[in-house]
Amino acid sequence: MPPDHEPAALEAYLLGRVGFDALLAWQRRMVYEVSGDRRRGILALCEFDPIITVGRTGSHQDVQIPSRELATRGWPVKWVNRGGGTVLHTPGQLQVVAILPLDALGVGLSAYLEQLHDAILSVAQESEIRAEVIPGKPGVWARGRLIAPVGVAVHDWVAYFGASLNIDCDLEHYRDVRCEGHALPMTSLERERHGPVRPGFVRQLVVEAIAERFGFPRTSIFHHHPALTPSAVRADYFSRSA
Repeated sequence: MPPDHEPAALEAYLLGRVGFDALLAWQRRMVYEVSGDRRRGILALCEFDPIITVGRTGSHQDVQIPSRELATRGWPVKWVNRGGGTVLHTPGQLQVVAILPLDALGVGLSAYLEQLHDAILSVAQESEIRAEVIPGKPGVWARGRLIAPVGVAVHDWVAYFGASLNIDCDLEHYRDVRCEGHALPMTSLERERHGPVRPGFVRQLVVEAIAERFGFPRTSIFHHHPALTPSAVRADYFSRSA
């Protein structure tokens, strides 16, 4: 399907630590706005406090933690309308929320997923990680462990949600949650690289990879959005992740 018109700038929002419910409401608003102006593309990069999300192929059985223990830890479980299964989100995991008009970009859903996987794969490889995409197994993998689950939803040919890329999170947490139903816990860029990884560098790679894969001629960078209240964003995030 050829594009209806050339895309404008990719709007990249580096939002820091954001409340999950606030980000979900913001995402719904952005899907509505992109539906009305299909030259736009929006990319949000952020982190969540610990939370478990369950996609369309997920199950309560993936969470091997008693409900009382989840409450003690303060880990809510949210069912969400995206592809993929169960994912534990923690600080140190970069949320890649891509809100893109598929029809205007001239890609179908299968091609979009392929390019999104390829963008995340390129970020891992640019971070000097030996990563791969395995046919029939969604997400990006490193040495047999999931490093970035990928799951999207589509409304009116606008894709949303995206991927979750582990940079330097505490991997002990992942022993109790079967992310995407897999027995082995997730890994991270830091673990695979055997050394520190600069989150700011990873964010830059993600923005560049998304803009290149989907043909945006330029990128506009923002650090806030008026639809997100100050209380929804943790300002101390960037002191850790520069």
